[in-house]
Amino acid sequence: MEENKIINAIIITDSDDVVTAITDLKKGDTVRYLSGKKLLKEFTLKDDIPFGHKAAVRDIACKSDVIKYGESIGRATKDILIGQHVHIHNLESKRGRGDLK
Repeated sequence: MEENKIINAIIITDSDDVVTAITDLKKGDTVRYLSGKKLLKEFTLKDDIPFGHKAAVRDIACKSDVIKYGESIGRATKDILIGQHVHIHNLESKRGRGDLK
């Protein structure tokens, strides 16, 4: 693999909406990860993403489930664009909430 094509994020399943950064990444960096089919995929970051944090691999509509590990990890509280940081400022848990079904 060429030096400029180093993988810097991981995704668990092709149905996931997010990748996880395996190093600190900066706004404007190109995220590179392997899909489940071992195809190299890329996108440009719109935000800084610290190590271990999530970035959207596709646009996610407000109130939509956010998928990681092939399962919902919560719901988007606002529209999230590809390349944006996905964290507590735009994601809420659905666990333990009596108001959500």
